[in-house]
Amino acid sequence: MFDPAAVFPEVTTVRAALAARDWGAVRRVLDAATPVARTTLIRIGSEGDHLEDFLRYVVGADPNDTAAVAMLGNHLIEVGWNIRSDARAEHVSRQQFDSFHDWLRRAEVVLLDGVARRPDDPTLWAVRLISARGLGLGLAETRRRYGKLAALDPNHLPGQWQFLQGLCPKWGGSWAELQRWCRETMLAAPPGALQAGLVADGHIERWLDAGGGAQGVAYLRGDVVRAEIYEAAQRSIWHPGFSREHGWVDVASSFAFLFAMLEDQAATGAVFRLLGNVATELPWSYLAGDDPAGHIRQTREWALSGSGVTR
Repeated sequence: MFDPAAVFPEVTTVRAALAARDWGAVRRVLDAATPVARTTLIRIGSEGDHLEDFLRYVVGADPNDTAAVAMLGNHLIEVGWNIRSDARAEHVSRQQFDSFHDWLRRAEVVLLDGVARRPDDPTLWAVRLISARGLGLGLAETRRRYGKLAALDPNHLPGQWQFLQGLCPKWGGSWAELQRWCRETMLAAPPGALQAGLVADGHIERWLDAGGGAQGVAYLRGDVVRAEIYEAAQRSIWHPGFSREHGWVDVASSFAFLFAMLEDQAATGAVFRLLGNVATELPWSYLAGDDPAGHIRQTREWALSGSGVTR
């Protein structure tokens, strides 16, 4: 259900090539990909185990290979974030933070050399948004890095997702700026583009901050917020030109989640029909903990039952 390879078979090719330590095969896939797909494939590839030595060898052989630089940097960040966990800061130990920051500083060294050599690679800037947030470099530096990315690719969704996180109050931003930026970014993108999903994700973050679950539903049901969610759906998943670029499953999953929270059975069912048998763990894991797949199956059954009964 959650494996992106079910939708994008090139994910399997990249994983297999990395397992075989065949960087040439990895590059053939990445070089044929769109900028957004390239960044996404680099992130997915970087999640493999025991890749550091291999990727350092590739970078050492060709320091100008920014695909390898980005994958190594993302891998080091991934290791560090797994140590930190996704818990709120107050639930992370000092030892975890120290180790987390050490791994992110290692990533920064790699990525800084990469952008010095090739500042025109948007993937490097997208990855550097993650390290800036994790190292607590501040909103000004996060904005600077996003500005570099946006100048290269104004609709680079993986980097936009990272910038959205940086605008959350928990990382030093504000709700007013986050929601304004999400809407402006949606309107600046072509109709049918995935950027409308940023509006959905921004409201999910606010719902989570309001207590999540039933406590946050009152926020989602506000007239303005509800209207913005439906407008964003009309500009993306319900638009005839809806993009099936990498990231579309994430966007559709966010809308399915929101419509389920709003108890709109018809809208939720429509999104699940779009998704078929695929989904993403987030945001469902915010409600279901260790069993997001079970929660999705239960919600899908309700949404597609056609009974008209709200949850």
